[in-house]
Amino acid sequence: MFEQMIDMVPEQWQEVVGILLAPIQWIPEMHWWFFDFFSDSPSKWIAAAKFVFLFFPALLWVAAIWCTQLSIYTVPFRSGRLKFFSMMLMAWWDAARGAWLYWVGLFRIAVVGIGWLFTLARLAVKLVVEIGKEVLILPFTMTGKITKSYSQPGVPWIAFLMLVFWCFLEAVIFTFTLFPTVSEVLADLGGADAPQYVVPVLYLFLLMLILGSFACVQALVDAIKKREFKFILQMVLVELFVMFFEVMFLYRELVDAITPWIAQQTGEKFKLGIVFTLSLATFGWAGIRGMTWFLFGQFGTPPLLAFISRRPMVRAEEATAPSMPVQAGWRAPIDEFKREIEWLHQKSDQLVEYLTLPVLHLLAAAMNFALILVASRPVFTIPFKSLKEVMGTRETLAAMDLQPKKVIS
Repeated sequence: MFEQMIDMVPEQWQEVVGILLAPIQWIPEMHWWFFDFFSDSPSKWIAAAKFVFLFFPALLWVAAIWCTQLSIYTVPFRSGRLKFFSMMLMAWWDAARGAWLYWVGLFRIAVVGIGWLFTLARLAVKLVVEIGKEVLILPFTMTGKITKSYSQPGVPWIAFLMLVFWCFLEAVIFTFTLFPTVSEVLADLGGADAPQYVVPVLYLFLLMLILGSFACVQALVDAIKKREFKFILQMVLVELFVMFFEVMFLYRELVDAITPWIAQQTGEKFKLGIVFTLSLATFGWAGIRGMTWFLFGQFGTPPLLAFISRRPMVRAEEATAPSMPVQAGWRAPIDEFKREIEWLHQKSDQLVEYLTLPVLHLLAAAMNFALILVASRPVFTIPFKSLKEVMGTRETLAAMDLQPKKVIS
């Protein structure tokens, strides 16, 4: 390029122009050498390594060479040449230090990246381990919580479910024993076989009677606890009527159903009389009601009545008592994960500094060369301590007076 410019000058001036362009004439050839160096690589990995480790320092080298060589043409016209030379030497020192800080910054980025990857991997492993541990101990935890909650005062759900199950079971048994008698009665009344819907209707009827039997027992117990003597007498009479009805129509049929088995065990000539049958049915009713009442009936009947009447079982002080906070099993790993995420957010600015400061050191050194050339003063102090310090240089540039000094004649 410069040879063509020299050829365009008259022949008598070509030697002078060649001497004047000698300080910068070799720089374009250096550009082509750098281009060949970065473009000619045996593999992509070597090309990437050249770009990462040498491209930005090479740009700084080119900018420093241009500014230094061009400043030679300004030396005869400068007043403070000694200060200018010292600033240029310091700029080269800053350039060398900027290149070194660039490579150190790359090493720091690699170390910090490996450390953060290790932290994320450790966090992932810890979270997986915590999840696995929670899954393994989940049955024991749930059992402990159920046991603890069941030991606290509240609705006796187990007794309630046992009572409902027993009523359904007893209704099934009595439906099976009473169906022949009911079918015979309906056949005598209607003159035809019993319809198919007799079984579910009979089952629902017997279920209501059995549930009502437990409700009558509960009403008698409540009257005795409250010492309401008039109501006690009424409930005793009601309970006798209930017992007579169940013994006569339910338990007697059950005794009659098992009579063949009793006759087979005692002899073919053995027959149960009406008194013995009713006595056995009465003892059966009293025994079954007593066992079921003391086992789960006394605890399950109040929730059943409260559910039917839609009235709360708990007392006012129990209802207003503050509930204990439940500690979730996932709280600890989730809280730790949140802390780790907050730590990563806090370190994001530091990551930006790690990524940008190495390149900014080189750019600042190049800018110092240019400003020394045009304004005889550097503007950046290398190294930068933080990214905030770099962002504040814009105000520094705006505050600088870059106007040429007036020479007093």
